[in-house]
Amino acid sequence: MAVMNSSEHTPADLLRSALAADAGRPLVTYYDDTLGARVELSATTLANWVAKMANALQDDLVVERGQRLALLLPAHWQTAAWLLACAATGVVADIDGDPEDADAVVAGPDRIEEARACRGERIAVSLHPLGARFPAGPPDGFQDHALLIPGQGDAFTSFDPPGPEDPVLVVEGQEMTGAEVLAAAREDAGDLGLSAGARLLSLRGYDTWEGLSAGLFAPLAAGASVVLAPGADRLEEAALAARRTSEGVTHFAD
Repeated sequence: MAVMNSSEHTPADLLRSALAADAGRPLVTYYDDTLGARVELSATTLANWVAKMANALQDDLVVERGQRLALLLPAHWQTAAWLLACAATGVVADIDGDPEDADAVVAGPDRIEEARACRGERIAVSLHPLGARFPAGPPDGFQDHALLIPGQGDAFTSFDPPGPEDPVLVVEGQEMTGAEVLAAAREDAGDLGLSAGARLLSLRGYDTWEGLSAGLFAPLAAGASVVLAPGADRLEEAALAARRTSEGVTHFAD
C-alpha cells in the first residue's frame, strides 16, 4: 500500500521523498534487450539527471510553466527523467503530442521527421542505453541531447514553481494536474500491491497512463523501485524468470 506523505504535492516531490528515504538505492533500472544493455540509476543519479534537464528547460530552452513539450520517446530511463524534469518546472509533458502545437519537442531517432513540425526548440535523443551522442552529429535543426544536458547544473531551483493544480502531463489526450498524477499513482500503487521497498518489473510502454504509472509514478508513490524492460515480452519465459530472480523483483506488470 502506498504511504501518504503530507509533504508530497507534485510528482517532483516523489523524487525528493525517494532521495530522503535512501539516496543510494536503485530506483530505476532500464533494460534494452535489443542491445543487451542494462542501466541502473539510484535516486541520487536520477535526481541529478532530472536537475540537469530541468535547468536546460528553464535556462537554455526557455520553456515556461504551462507551456507544452511534445515527448516523442519510448519507455526509457531518459524519458523517466524528462517526465520528472517537466514536473519540476511546470512544463507540460505531452506524450506523443503533436509537435506542431508544442513549444518544444524531445524526440528519439525514429521520430525526427515528425518532430520537425515543432516551431520551437527541438532536442534529438539517440536513445543509446548510456545516453551517448549521435555518432555523425544531431539531425539538422536539432540539438543533441547528449551535448546539451550533461553540462547543465546538478541542482535545480525553479524560478516559477508549479503547484499541485498546474497541468504536468498529457497522455492519450487527457491532461492531468500534478495532484491528479499523484492521486492516480497512489491508487495504482495500491492496486499493484506496492509498498516501500518493493521492486516492480514493468514490460509496459510509456504511451498510456497504465504504462507511465507502472513504469515510474506508482513505484515512486509507494517508495518502491522499478525495473523498466519494455521489450522483455519477447524474451523466452525462462529468461524472463531469471531476470525477475536476479533483479529481486517482487511485483510484475505486463
